[in-house]
Amino acid sequence: MATAYIVEAVRTAGGRRGGRLAGVHPVDLLAKSLDAIVERSGIDPGAIDDVVTGCVSQAGEQAMQVGRMGVLASRHLPQSTPAVTIDRQCGSSQQAIQFAAQAVMSGTQDAVIASGVESMTRVPMGTNATFHMKEGLGHYKSPGLEEKYPKVQFSQFMGAEMIAQKHGFSKEDLDRFGLASHEKAIAATNDGAFDKEIVPVAIETPDGDDVHKVDEGIRFDASFEGISGVKLISPEGKVTAATSSQICDGSSAVLVVSEEFLKTHNLTPLARIHNLTVTAGDPVIMLEEPLFATDKALDRAGMKIDDIDLYEVNEAFAPVPMAWLKHTGADPDKLNVHGGAIALGHPLGASGTKLMATLVHGLHRHGKKYGLQTMCEGGGVANVTIVEAV
Repeated sequence: MATAYIVEAVRTAGGRRGGRLAGVHPVDLLAKSLDAIVERSGIDPGAIDDVVTGCVSQAGEQAMQVGRMGVLASRHLPQSTPAVTIDRQCGSSQQAIQFAAQAVMSGTQDAVIASGVESMTRVPMGTNATFHMKEGLGHYKSPGLEEKYPKVQFSQFMGAEMIAQKHGFSKEDLDRFGLASHEKAIAATNDGAFDKEIVPVAIETPDGDDVHKVDEGIRFDASFEGISGVKLISPEGKVTAATSSQICDGSSAVLVVSEEFLKTHNLTPLARIHNLTVTAGDPVIMLEEPLFATDKALDRAGMKIDDIDLYEVNEAFAPVPMAWLKHTGADPDKLNVHGGAIALGHPLGASGTKLMATLVHGLHRHGKKYGLQTMCEGGGVANVTIVEAV
């Protein structure tokens, strides 16, 4: 089977809800990352076989097959470039990477851009579901689903609280994890760790034209007192907004190519795709699946957790990466070393390729070899991707 390589990986800096990216249409936001892939890799845009785009709320400005719309809005990609939009919830663009890699590894395609976009300001989370309910057009939970899972809410927030309870985490534990996410993101930003992955986006502000290139969600004045003082989401729970991922606007993209394409186009790779895994489990606690997906991925790759140098585990809620650390016995110092979604934001469909951009550039920055990325996803699904820096 052929080998798949990552040649370039980029992301926009995250924008807070109603913040600096709120004035950018999601189609144009996606086009920014697609164009940056072409520009930074130096690839002939006509050589791209496909664009696979992750997006969760495919409604309104993110409807009409947003991946294809992003290609058409691009300054570089020709209209002959195909595109498809997929939804695997929070793992949508991580799955886009895996679909791209599978296409290359199978020999059916040679160069695929995996990408993702989500403007959570302009297309609020759940828009595609709540519209139908408001219009009386039905609910996603069918009679057959209700029969199998009676009186059950498929709630990610409830899943996070269940994980905290199951694994014995206190509110203080979660708060300290949330603070660490900001502290790591602050250090990474100040040290220029994100410079190679971030795509500057020209924006208009009340004060005039500007360029957005710093993650807006980072609390540069974060303190334990401030985080621990945030109100509980549920009076009976432990999770707060300060220990949950931030609503975020953003896009990201990763170029995946074959070895033959590398040589033919004289490209220098960042990483080799080492393993692709996706699993599914309990749809109620749902967010715990990365623990078991990681077990399977390592087993299939013939690796142990200590063989991995850096981990990107999406911080949908603090209990998720905390439970992952506890289950795998992984070294906490290797986890989300530049901060995570609690500080940097979680632009849903864009987070998979966003985390991969941070992971592959982080491996090179720190002189490391193997990286593992995993995501909890609605419905109890999880992706794991292992890469090797080259």
